[in-house]
Amino acid sequence: MAENSEGLEIDVEDVEEKKHFQRIVNAFRCYRLHSLVRLCKTLKYTNSLPESHQAVLKNYKQHLEKVRVSIEHNFEIFKLIIRDVAHMFENADHSNDMKMSPQVQATLSDMDKVQSLLKQVVREWSEEGEQERTTCFQPILNEIISRFPNRECNPRDIQILVPGAGLGRLAYEIARKGFTCQGNEFSLFMLFASNFILNKCKGVNIYHIYPWVHQYHNHLSSEDQIRAASFPDSDPSDLPPDSEFSMAAGNFVEIYTESDTWDCVATCFFLDTANNVVLYIETIQNILKPGGYWINLGPLLYHYADLPNEDSIEPSYEEIRSIIQAYGFEFVKEELGIRTPYTQNPRSMMFYEYRSVFFVCRKTLL
Repeated sequence: MAENSEGLEIDVEDVEEKKHFQRIVNAFRCYRLHSLVRLCKTLKYTNSLPESHQAVLKNYKQHLEKVRVSIEHNFEIFKLIIRDVAHMFENADHSNDMKMSPQVQATLSDMDKVQSLLKQVVREWSEEGEQERTTCFQPILNEIISRFPNRECNPRDIQILVPGAGLGRLAYEIARKGFTCQGNEFSLFMLFASNFILNKCKGVNIYHIYPWVHQYHNHLSSEDQIRAASFPDSDPSDLPPDSEFSMAAGNFVEIYTESDTWDCVATCFFLDTANNVVLYIETIQNILKPGGYWINLGPLLYHYADLPNEDSIEPSYEEIRSIIQAYGFEFVKEELGIRTPYTQNPRSMMFYEYRSVFFVCRKTLL
C-alpha cells in the first residue's frame, strides 16, 4: 500500500492493473490510426514517383484504397470487441478505465498484438484455421478421449485445465466432448476477444475480418492481402446442456495453487511463455491429481528471451525432459519434430513452421 497526496492509502497493484487495462483498451482504439500511418507512408511514396511510373501502378493504387477499407472494417470489429469489456470480470468494474486518457498510451508492442489478434481469430475460429487446429489441437483431443474413455468414466467428472487458452477454442472443443474444462489466459488482448466470441457471438460465420491486410509483401495476388475470413466457424453456444466450461483470467502460477485438483492439464504452445519454465512444470505437478495426465504440444520459442528488461531462462528440450522427470512425471508418449504452423497465411509466398514436441506425462502415484 502507498499514500496519495491527500494522505489516503492506495493499492499500488490495483492502480497498475487499472492502467494496464486502460492501455490495452486504448490499443484497440488506436488500431485504425496506427494502421493507416503505415498505409499512408506507402501512398505518399507512390504519389511521389514519376507520372510514368504512377500510370503503370494505377491498379496498385486502387488496391491500396481497398486496403484502407479493410482496415476500417477491422476497426469496427475491434470496437465491438471492447464495447462491453468494462464488466467482463465478475470481481471488477472497469467502467472508469474505459475513458480515453493521454497519460496511458499504447505501446508499439501493444499495436502489434492487436494486429496479430486478427490472425489468432483465424487460427482458432475460422474455417481457414482448420488445418492448424487439426495439427495442433486434434492430437491433444485424441489423447484426452483415449486416457478418459466413456466406458470407464463420466466425462463430466473429469476436470481438465487449459493454461494459455488464447481465444478458448481448444478448451471449448474439450467441453464439447462432455468434459469439465476451464481455460486460463493472462493476456487482455486474448481475453477481450475470447469474451466477445464465446459470450457475444450466437451463430456461425456472422462476422468477418481481414486478417492479412497488414502483410504488405509475399502475395501472389493483390486480392490475397484483402481476403476476408469469417468467424466463428462453430457456434460458441453449441455445448451440451449440462456442460461445464469456463475461462479464468490471470497468471497461471498465481491462480492455480491448490494441490491435487485437476485430472488433466492440456498445454498447447504454452510452455515457452514462461520467464522460468521450471515454475510452470512445478505448478503443473502440484495441481495434478496423482495419476493425472499432462498433455503438451508446442515448440520452445521462449517469448521473453532477449527482451529488454525481462529475465528468462531457455533450457533445451533435452534439459526440460529431465526436469519433468525430476518432478515425478512418467513419460507415456512422446513424438518429436511435429510440423506445426502458427497463424500462417496459407496463400503467402513465405511460410514458417515449428518442429514441435508432443508428449503425454503421468504424475506418479504416491
